[in-house]
Amino acid sequence: MTATDRATIDYKSEVLRKLIHLFSLSIPTIYYFITRELALTILIPLTVFSLLIDYGRYYHKALSKLVDKIFGFIMRKHEKDSKKKNLNGATYVLLSAVIVILIFPKVFVVTAFAVLIIGDSSAALIGRKYGKTKFLLKSLEGTLAFFVTSCFVVLLAPKIEGNLTEYVIGIIAVAIGAIAENISGEWADDNFTIPLAVCISMWILYALFLPQLPLILPNVPN
Repeated sequence: MTATDRATIDYKSEVLRKLIHLFSLSIPTIYYFITRELALTILIPLTVFSLLIDYGRYYHKALSKLVDKIFGFIMRKHEKDSKKKNLNGATYVLLSAVIVILIFPKVFVVTAFAVLIIGDSSAALIGRKYGKTKFLLKSLEGTLAFFVTSCFVVLLAPKIEGNLTEYVIGIIAVAIGAIAENISGEWADDNFTIPLAVCISMWILYALFLPQLPLILPNVPN
């Protein structure tokens, strides 16, 4: 979170924003049980709708007032910038979900998206309340909170065979995700960069250390 964001959204609103963010856990949870085709059939229309609303509010005053009335108190300053016309975090969540589901194996997507929701929420709440040590663009406390909670996600996330190497790969990937969260800002929303960073990291690491392992979760639709 940038200094500008701290000045434009109070901690109570940040907590509420992250509670709403937790509903996005439905994306990896539901995706685990359904096919890629069905997931995209659901997510693509939702993403298009969200994009239309998000961009439309910059061009239609009535829509802008409605969005601001409902969600304004949890939106950050850069999400309201009529000059830059930035997307809000929720739209980035949907957009990144579509992209990673299109590109990456389910085993990566489920882990990466759960890490996004849990890790990002922890980083924001711990970082804002207890973050005192500067680290890269944000705080060391927030980045450590992201990493520690994401490691728990790795322990619980589905694995192909469940061997030790898969867990090590997951932990390395979430460490990279923690850095992605830290350096993300107005130029790149962390709802977009985190799942991409984790998925790409896992893909490279699986290719290096488990090249013979088929990237297919057993006993679930693919």
